[in-house]
Parts: sequence; structure tokens; C-alpha cells
Amino acid sequence: MVRRTKEEAQETRSQILDAAEQAFYERGVARTTLADIAALAGVTRGAIYWHFSNKSDLLQALLDTLHEPLDELARASESEDELDPLGCMRKLLIRLFHQVALDPKTRRINEILFHKCEFTDEMCDMRRQRQTHSLECNLRIGLTLRNAVHRGQLPENLDTTRGAVCLHAYINGLIGQWLLVPDSFQLQQEAERWVEAGLDMLRLSPSLRN
Repeated sequence: MVRRTKEEAQETRSQILDAAEQAFYERGVARTTLADIAALAGVTRGAIYWHFSNKSDLLQALLDTLHEPLDELARASESEDELDPLGCMRKLLIRLFHQVALDPKTRRINEILFHKCEFTDEMCDMRRQRQTHSLECNLRIGLTLRNAVHRGQLPENLDTTRGAVCLHAYINGLIGQWLLVPDSFQLQQEAERWVEAGLDMLRLSPSLRN
């Protein structure tokens, strides 16, 4: 009975997340209420509050579903024992572009984040979470870059802190622009070339030298 109850709770949580994804995508985060999500999911608002504190918490749970497939590669490139950290990063970024372009769920959630989410008063918690996440991403990218410098894959005098910020902004910019105007360039078909362009910035830009 306990196991069944846990399974039912997980099923309800999944229903709520699916409904939130649909509502946020169709209406935008600001115009979507928890009542809208409850109606789509076929549950009560109380059921939503059982699983999520507020709309910000619900959106964060949606974003968390995107991280899992890429975490293994990210961890590998951050390891000092990894012999090919730059190669791991290259694979990670190519896979990211492919997922955004080819996986409908990944594309929808990214479009919600980039173009359908306003950091209004009720979303202050989400704004703080995004700020923390952005800073953590810069640190993780910087760690990978330092490992790549140590392995002789990037210049010894690379400013890895500035390089991490530039690469992060480049990746976010590409994804955000493609989601807004998908016909403007080919993200999936030319994923490897877009990634190499970002890595060339690290290898060749004089402005990224100490």
C-alpha cells in the first residue's frame, strides 16, 4: 500500500509538471496561474501545493529535468583525472545543441525559460535561482577550462574566468537566438561548427589572455 501511494504521488507530480510545461509554453509564465495548471492536470490546487511551494518552485522543477542527461559529461570534464577535458566539453555542447533542436520537450522548456518567463515579483525566487545557477555554470566551465590548459589543450595564458563568462554567454546567445528565429541558422546540422567557433574564441582571442 505504501509503495502504491508513492507511485501515485509520483504520477501526480509528473501530471502537474506536464501540465505546467504546456501552460507555460502556450500562455507564458506570468499569465499562467496555479489554477490553470491544476485544471490541465486534472488535480486540485492543494495537490500542486503538496508537491511544489509556488509557481517559481514548479518552474525550477521543470528546468531540473533538463540537466540530468548532461551531468555525466559535465562531471567528467571537471575532473582533474580526465585526459581530454576539452573533448568532453565539445561532446557536451554538441549534444546540448542537438537536444534543443531535436527533442520537443527540451526545446519547449528552453523556449519557456528564454522567451516566456518574466522575473516579476512572484518570480523573485526564480530570479535568485537563475542568478545562482549562472554563477555556478561559470565556475564549472572555468574549472573545465583550467583542466584543458593543464592538459595543453588551451593556451597557458588563457584567462579562464573571462573565458568561462564569454563561452557561457556565447552558448546562451546561440540557443536564445535560434529559439526565437529557428530559420535564421541551422543549430543541429551545424552543431559541431558552432561549438568549434566558441572554442576557437578561447584558443585565439588576444582579449582572453592574462
